[in-house]
Amino acid sequence: MTNRNNSNHKHFRIACRLIGMAVLLQGCLCSSRAQTALDIARQMVPGWNLGNTLEAGPCPLISNDVNWETGWQSVKTTQQIIDYVARQGFRSVRIPCAWDIHADASHTIHAAWMERVKEVVDYCINAGLYVVLNDHWDNGWVETSFGDVSEPTVSRNCETMRKLWTQIATAFADYDNHLLFAGLNEPQAREAQQVAALKRYEQAFVQAVRQSGGHNASRFLVLQAPCTDIDLSDQYDVTEECRAAGDNRIMLEIHFYAPFAFTHCRFGGDFAEDSAQPGQWNWPAYYWGSANHVEGSQHNPVYGEETFINQQMRKLRKRYCNQGIPVIMGEFGALWRTMPTGESQQQHDASVYDWYYTVCRYAVRNGVVPMAWDTNNVSRPTMAIIDRARRSVFSTLALNGIIQGVADATWPISSSIPSIEAVPASPCHPAVNLSVLAVGKDYHGVVIENGRKHFRH
Repeated sequence: MTNRNNSNHKHFRIACRLIGMAVLLQGCLCSSRAQTALDIARQMVPGWNLGNTLEAGPCPLISNDVNWETGWQSVKTTQQIIDYVARQGFRSVRIPCAWDIHADASHTIHAAWMERVKEVVDYCINAGLYVVLNDHWDNGWVETSFGDVSEPTVSRNCETMRKLWTQIATAFADYDNHLLFAGLNEPQAREAQQVAALKRYEQAFVQAVRQSGGHNASRFLVLQAPCTDIDLSDQYDVTEECRAAGDNRIMLEIHFYAPFAFTHCRFGGDFAEDSAQPGQWNWPAYYWGSANHVEGSQHNPVYGEETFINQQMRKLRKRYCNQGIPVIMGEFGALWRTMPTGESQQQHDASVYDWYYTVCRYAVRNGVVPMAWDTNNVSRPTMAIIDRARRSVFSTLALNGIIQGVADATWPISSSIPSIEAVPASPCHPAVNLSVLAVGKDYHGVVIENGRKHFRH
């Protein structure tokens, strides 16, 4: 692990510079034409979450709801913190935000809360970052409502959605494409009737924003897949109504915490799995990745490693990116633990780095923007990356994995060229790239094979 970490640190700043150069180049290439959703998304890579902050509450021991910002973590957000995040190589910030718990009975948002949210958004804009602002959990007023999809409930929720997002969009109407809105967080819709209700909520959100003046008519909006789940997104497409109406300034959002045994499970605490047995899906896995299994340990993973992650990201590319719809991985993360006696801290640390690296590499290759979840809980086990109070990196494993994974990936080319898995090249007509140089079977990008031009994944 020591050699691996030394190598990671050597390449860290180089990788950050490469990402910055790529963003500048992409901006130049896109400046001569209207920016598409794919253009914006690739400039947001990689992203970071201001987690456990503006979505906190209700906090009954705190009398002023503006101060709920420190209800779940102890540090008030400042320009200096956001500047530090940007210097680590992040290009976007997702701001999980509650709104209805900061509103009166008629869903009118408190003016002081709106001003504080604008202040935090401005910190990010000032730092040159893209911002995804959502309605996050918010005491579950809509996210956990899918047990009742009766017409009165759905109509009432649609009206609340319109009221909240009309106020938000109006307040931010003058902000340019660096600000994106996301209607929900993790809507718990799984079945067809629930997804039908979800689509109505998301359309209420889209319509409220589009009708709110300023830049909102062309603002890029993020729609949430059912349960923000990749497999459900493959089954149900919540973007089809927008696309049918000719609105292509949209993105899809999913979250990724797989395999759960590695990313979340631990004995005791919030994610107690004390009844689990070795080999079960919810038995804690301390290790991840083909190179990191520990012989004799009962905590090696039993599913969800490199091939699985590649397959999941390819689903998103085929279903969405190839249709011009980028995907926001609004949250992803894995616990960094302190190993108990008898287990390998070195192999666990290597696993954390490799997981973040692999997720980011495969995500970017498939048109998915990785936005790391960060709780600011700087004691293990945790998903914290940045120590906000000290403005320092808490988990170099996670950060280096993210930066290097992004640097080692290539964002898909936006084109009308069809995308297919492969076309076998004949011995007489080898595959070539656009420079007419022969390429092998492992080449990824635009190729010409047997007279056909296409993407090779």
